[in-house]
Amino acid sequence: MGVPAPSAGVYGISVAAELTGLTERSLRLYERHGLLNPARTAGGTRRFSQDDLRRARRIAELMADGVNLAGIGKILGLERDTDGLRGDITALRADNTALRADNIALRADRTRPADHVLDTTRRSRRSDAGDAGISGPGRDEGGRHGHRGHTH
Repeated sequence: MGVPAPSAGVYGISVAAELTGLTERSLRLYERHGLLNPARTAGGTRRFSQDDLRRARRIAELMADGVNLAGIGKILGLERDTDGLRGDITALRADNTALRADNIALRADRTRPADHVLDTTRRSRRSDAGDAGISGPGRDEGGRHGHRGHTH
């Protein structure tokens, strides 16, 4: 058996209180105000995770700074949003870097073959122009200008 995930509720309230340096009463108060949301067993016993303990310590830090419970809720929500946005920015920067590299590669690929195709086309047109048997727009089967099927 390995180490539980940081979000796995494994600690009872007395252990959580001991690990955080808070009282059980404080942990219950934070839960009642929606600041903590520990997992519950089938019997209703609270199970705190490492994430819950980290959040409880942050709540206690903000309380020590004089922030009230409503303000703590707002701060924690903003911190969560900021963390999410930081993750989004990191992903967008990586996508942008990859897209820029793809764009450079596509531009390089587009100019190389286009130059080659253009040179081939020019050579082909020069050699075709001398062939009397090639018909094209405005030319008859003999390569002469004129209208097909019309007699003057």
